[in-house]
Amino acid sequence: MLDKDSLKILLEALERLDAGFAELPEFKTYSVDASRLEEVLGATADRLQDNYPYFHPLYAGQMLKPPHPVARLAYALAQWINPNNHALDGGRATSTMEREAVAGLAGMFGWSEHLGHLCGGGTMANLEALWVAGQLVPGKRILASEQAHYTHGRISGVLQLPFAAVPCDARGRMDIGKLREEISRGDVGTVVASMGTTATGSVDPLAEILGLGEKHGFRVHADAAYGGYFGLAANLGEVARHEFDVLCRADSIVIDPHKHGLQPYGCGCVLFREPAVGRLYRHDSPFTYFSSQELHLGEISLECSRPGASAAALWATQQMLPLTRGGEFARGLEDCRSAALDLYSRLQEDARYVTAFPPELDIVVFAPQAESVSEASELSRKIFNAVARRNLHLAVARLPVKFFAANLGDMRQDRTTITCLRSVLMKPEHREWVGRIWELLVEATDECLKRRAGIGN
Repeated sequence: MLDKDSLKILLEALERLDAGFAELPEFKTYSVDASRLEEVLGATADRLQDNYPYFHPLYAGQMLKPPHPVARLAYALAQWINPNNHALDGGRATSTMEREAVAGLAGMFGWSEHLGHLCGGGTMANLEALWVAGQLVPGKRILASEQAHYTHGRISGVLQLPFAAVPCDARGRMDIGKLREEISRGDVGTVVASMGTTATGSVDPLAEILGLGEKHGFRVHADAAYGGYFGLAANLGEVARHEFDVLCRADSIVIDPHKHGLQPYGCGCVLFREPAVGRLYRHDSPFTYFSSQELHLGEISLECSRPGASAAALWATQQMLPLTRGGEFARGLEDCRSAALDLYSRLQEDARYVTAFPPELDIVVFAPQAESVSEASELSRKIFNAVARRNLHLAVARLPVKFFAANLGDMRQDRTTITCLRSVLMKPEHREWVGRIWELLVEATDECLKRRAGIGN
């Protein structure tokens, strides 16, 4: 099932790359024992089998999506040179590729002018955004919703900035009323809006947050690490569409190409609406910046050495799949959302399950029906194991009961949180596999319900 046909294309590209250095005198590289190499690589392949099948549509648990073949090949191709995009000396071609690729990401949000770069992932990207915010509004609090990624609280601690979590409403979005209460204290410097929370894919009310920011003078950072690309999708709900349409007004945006951008780990991106924040990064490093008067990417990033291979892979992917509405890339996102809506509809119509709110992106959370929240939580874990035995891999999550309250019926709410099942349908192929996923889920659920009732083995 793993693609191998594309390897011949990589070999042809490698020959073409090699031809570009034909004028260099030959040299003797370190020798490789071919038999030992084969042995070690084979052992590596054996060890890598101890993984869930992240590449397969029956894996619908965590946020894991295989790279596009062009990204995988471009990344591998760059490894023969191993460029470093810290300075132009170490990554001349890939630095240009990075600028072009990042401009493409900024263009999704309507930014023709921006400052931005790639980094190791969403954590580092969010750290840079909040570091800039801390430089511009020093000592003031950072707010994010209680469903925002936990990295924001950790980052605030690293930056020694005060942090507070704002409660969510029943749909997993930041509660605007509670946000207003926090803002009234007059010490808020930055509010983080999650454009697709990790647990449920909920989209914070960005338009209202931006309005409050304009009124009270705090910065707005959009953590779109997971959901950022969905602005290209044509089948968002009306509310989510409205929030994505105002992303251009945020002060900074983080997006992770290694999630929905079809890239290998780790490839994150931080973007700033105002290029002038680049002044905050200024530093002297005479031992790395000497070959060019042009701006080096290392002069606008906190990270130093960064893989040029990531830039090559992202650039190649965006050349093949332009970031445009109605294009092939956008249709893939629409397929993911359609798959989530399909699964949600099946769950909602089946008395064996209780659902939370409808998915805003491509994440569905649900639980089995039971007499109490505690029993439903226990049953969720049993179903999780039962579907895994059938090679269907979901995830478990502990979420506030209020997310499910509208659909719980007579279920006794003996706990404030419920352990539920979570499905991330982030592969376009999921649209065609929902039927099979449903069959396996129902089969596993029935098995667990029968055992619980003492029927059969």
